[in-house]
Amino acid sequence: MSGLGGLNVSESGVGIGLVQLQLPLVKTKADLTAQTARVVALVGKARRNQPGMDLVVFPEYALHGLSMDTNPEIMCTMDGPEVAAMRQACIENQIWGCFSIMELNPGGMPYNTGIIFDDQGDLKLYYRKMHPWVPVEPWEPGDTGIPVCDGPKGAKLALIICHDGMFPEMARECAYKGADIMIRTAGYTAPIRESWRFTNQSNAFCNLMVTANVCMGGSDGTFDSMGEGMICNFDGTVLAHGKTGRPDEIITAEVRPDLVREARLGWGVENNIYQFGHRGYVAVKGGAQDCPYTYMHDLAAGQYRLPWEDAVKVTDGTGCGFDAPTRLFGEQQKG
Repeated sequence: MSGLGGLNVSESGVGIGLVQLQLPLVKTKADLTAQTARVVALVGKARRNQPGMDLVVFPEYALHGLSMDTNPEIMCTMDGPEVAAMRQACIENQIWGCFSIMELNPGGMPYNTGIIFDDQGDLKLYYRKMHPWVPVEPWEPGDTGIPVCDGPKGAKLALIICHDGMFPEMARECAYKGADIMIRTAGYTAPIRESWRFTNQSNAFCNLMVTANVCMGGSDGTFDSMGEGMICNFDGTVLAHGKTGRPDEIITAEVRPDLVREARLGWGVENNIYQFGHRGYVAVKGGAQDCPYTYMHDLAAGQYRLPWEDAVKVTDGTGCGFDAPTRLFGEQQKG
């Protein structure tokens, strides 16, 4: 199925490359410019690496590293030079590209943003991370929902970022909106290795969906990123895995969205994405289509509250050096 790691891509196959990018240390605008040039160069490496590659994916924090620095000088904008350079790299190398930026947000904290360009440089997907990795990350919670776009060779692509993938509802939403390939970019470090692996596989299997997942690689002198590029098939099996975490290695495989769609239509046993909304269809026509989940009703009503809510000890970022917020979600920052 992996086509010898993507060396052989069938007419229906999509060749994916996951870049285990060397973790950078970015403090100044000059650093940001230099790191952008490294990413652009690796787009070229991906194209030279495999002429059949359709999509190259860079990890979260590819331009900014893991410092959590919110200095406006090193934040990006969608009309800025960094995004323009990545767009041009896709055009020049005739390849789809998925990239990460920390995006300036004058109304609040920066957004952790993911973007996908096609091989003509057209923006196909724009996503703001829904679940920043609290209490460590200071980013504004995303407000774009989870978009899905048409990808290469008729694939349907979705993008989530790092901690998003620890919430099964995120992968379910991607599949529910039609994605047959879900990309998960990340900046995770080694302590998260095992949970990274099994959630990538469970996100795939529980939704009959390919997952393509990649972290940074190497060290910046403080943090050690783990690489761990993983491409998981819709049955949960691992097609490719960068177990060594070697920095700048590109993990590759061919995936088959057509077989994803075939399974979603033809599977009886374990067609979980369908059966979730059609409980017990053997016993009752069409299955039960109610919503028996208390947490869903409460969340929709703005009343989500855990039985142990009052005892939760970490509810802001002060333990990681951030000021306690006073602004509510949706409010603009004053001044």
